[in-house]
Amino acid sequence: VRQKMLYAATRATVKKEFGGGHIKDEMFGTVQEDICFQGYLRHMTSCSAPAPLTAAEQELQQIKINEVKTEISVESKHQTLQGLAFPLQKEAQQALLQLRQRKINYVQLRLDTERETIELVHTNPTEIGELPRRIPKDTPRYHFFLYRHSHEGDHLESVVFIYSMPGYSCSIKERMLYSSCKSRLLDEVEQDLQLEIAKKMEIDSGEELTADFLYEEVHPKQHAFKQAFAKPRGPAGKRGMKRLIRGPGENGEDS
Repeated sequence: VRQKMLYAATRATVKKEFGGGHIKDEMFGTVQEDICFQGYLRHMTSCSAPAPLTAAEQELQQIKINEVKTEISVESKHQTLQGLAFPLQKEAQQALLQLRQRKINYVQLRLDTERETIELVHTNPTEIGELPRRIPKDTPRYHFFLYRHSHEGDHLESVVFIYSMPGYSCSIKERMLYSSCKSRLLDEVEQDLQLEIAKKMEIDSGEELTADFLYEEVHPKQHAFKQAFAKPRGPAGKRGMKRLIRGPGENGEDS
């Protein structure tokens, strides 16, 4: 152990005296086979190999690459660093316009990753109690729901956007594409189609979509004003009154 400590402590000194700028690489070995030519080749292979990553780390790495990668193609004018813009198909646009006109109350959209478009899934009439069953458990979706409810005595019809992503059961490609296309889709819906969205939310499963959950999302409770706190009371026990003038004899003088 003493030799190991001494060699480890003096390694930096030896490199400095030799000249650190002349050293291209370093190797560590515990047996003779580690520092032979084959051992050096194994060392080079290990250094050039990518670091082992978990599935979550691989997804994060791919998202970072996608954020700065641009492709030049016919549709490159729709692609920016902020996200991707898949065009809305005609049926999807018409469904969203019908939702704006309050002719229907639910629209579900999906991405066609092969054609790179946003397709209409269906517009089946949906009540709040049926909404959880509209959320697929194995694939992402975009949902627009006309939330009819009462608030403070007024009857309201608020359009709610729901982005459902069922955890890691989806492929990395799907997660990336749905996440990247979301903001551009909302911009087109709000600006071009003039559909006002009261609330945008992201969920993992349809079980979260209860009536109370929707109401609290659309009308969050206002925080009460902070009341001024009274000055904290001092420690328990009786104290005499503070005196500003010392009595006779308290300065070391005789009374």
